Amino acid sequence: MSKLSFTEKAVLVLVLLMLIAGYILFYTDLSLFVIYVEEDGLVEWLTVLGLLLGCFTCIGRFIKLRKQKSWWFLVVTAGLALLLFFAAGEEVSWGQRILGIKSSEYFIEHNSQGETNFHNLIVDGVKLNKIIFSIGLIVAMAIYLIVIPLLYRNNQKAKTWLDKSGVPVPAVYQVISILLLFGITELLHHEKRAELLEAGIALLFFLIIKFPVNTSIFKKDHQLG
Repeated sequence: MSKLSFTEKAVLVLVLLMLIAGYILFYTDLSLFVIYVEEDGLVEWLTVLGLLLGCFTCIGRFIKLRKQKSWWFLVVTAGLALLLFFAAGEEVSWGQRILGIKSSEYFIEHNSQGETNFHNLIVDGVKLNKIIFSIGLIVAMAIYLIVIPLLYRNNQKAKTWLDKSGVPVPAVYQVISILLLFGITELLHHEKRAELLEAGIALLFFLIIKFPVNTSIFKKDHQLG
């Protein structure tokens, strides 16, 4: 931890405190635990915070490096920013509950929560959330957290391509933190434990984007070897 920046330490502590609070509430007052992880609750806003911090980091890089990097590097950076912004918007149903906007008939009929978002849509009786997060996210996370770091360390061609593409490569402590997060949240036998997992991943993903192994590629004076 001594080599980590203040921001890295602060985010790790925040994730830890969030989990500790969740465990305490779960075992002492289940009703308060439900409030803690409910829609528009503290945990959900921590998810949004992590996603937006990652988004703003990518936007800042795009602006700073727009004249130094290749079009492909900038497309990947901008694409990641848009993806994070979309995820943040989906998390709060694009401000629907905050602004008191009623869902259209389509979303009322096809959304499992009657909200204006896409990840809770039901298509042919299957909830997209289940496909995206139960299958797609697990596969994507496994590739990103395990396969990519291994390739980056052991394959020069892969390393060069990832650097030229502007892909933030996870550090070892970041990978371990996310794996521990999975294990710790899985021990809570409640359907809402997924909210803690989402918030933790969002915050830790911000750390990956902000402080990747290949952080030097996001500096103005960086030159690829």
